[in-house]
Amino acid sequence: MTMEENALMQNPEQTAGANTKAAIEAMLFASDKPLMLDQIRRVLDNLDAGMVRSTVESLRQEYEESNRGIRIYEVAGGFQMIANPIFAIFLKKLFKTGRSADRLSKSAMETLAIIAYKQPLSKLEIESLRQVNVDGVMSTLEERNLIRVTGRKKTPGRPKVYGTTRRFLEYFGLKSLEDLPKLENVRMPTAQQLEEIEPVEEHALPQQGRQDNDDQPPAQTN
Repeated sequence: MTMEENALMQNPEQTAGANTKAAIEAMLFASDKPLMLDQIRRVLDNLDAGMVRSTVESLRQEYEESNRGIRIYEVAGGFQMIANPIFAIFLKKLFKTGRSADRLSKSAMETLAIIAYKQPLSKLEIESLRQVNVDGVMSTLEERNLIRVTGRKKTPGRPKVYGTTRRFLEYFGLKSLEDLPKLENVRMPTAQQLEEIEPVEEHALPQQGRQDNDDQPPAQTN
C-alpha cells in the first residue's frame, strides 16, 4: 500500500467526499445486488440524488467508451455492475461446473414465464394453462423469492393470486417488467380483472399436494 493510499484509509469520509465517483464505483463493485439511489445517498451523507444519478451515468459511459469487460446497468430500480454480455460465452465456460443448483428446472421456468406475463393470476389458472399440478414448482419459486402472493380474488373462496418480485427482475437483469420480451399472443389482464383482486401483504405459502414431475422429490422407502 502506498503512502497516499494509507493516508486515504485514515480518512475514509474525506476520501469519499473528495472523489465521489470512485466511492460510488467501489460500492457498486462490492455489492452483490442492485444498489438503490437512496442507499448510495445515505452512505455518502445524503448526497443530492441528481448528483448520484449523474455520477453513475458518467461511470456507465466511461465503461462503455473504454470497451471494458464490465458494464453498469439499471436493474430492478437500482444500479449494478454486470459482466459485459458479449463475453457470456467465456463466462459460461468459467462457471460450467458448480452452478447447476442455481438453475431452474424447465417446469419452473414455464410456470415463472406464465406468471411473469399474465400476473396476477391464481394457481388454478396457472394449472389450467400448464395442464399439470404446480404445487411443487410454486413452492420452489416462492423459496427462491421469484414470486409472491400479491392479493386475493374477490370471488367465492377468495383464491390467492401471484405475481413476480423484485428478485425476479434482478435474477433476469431487467429494469422493469416492461423489459420482458414482447409476446404478441399473450393477453394481459384487463382493468376489470385487476379490480377484482384485493391486494395482500407478502407471505409464504405452505407446500401441499403432488408436485410437478420436474420438481418432485424421490419417494421414501421403508
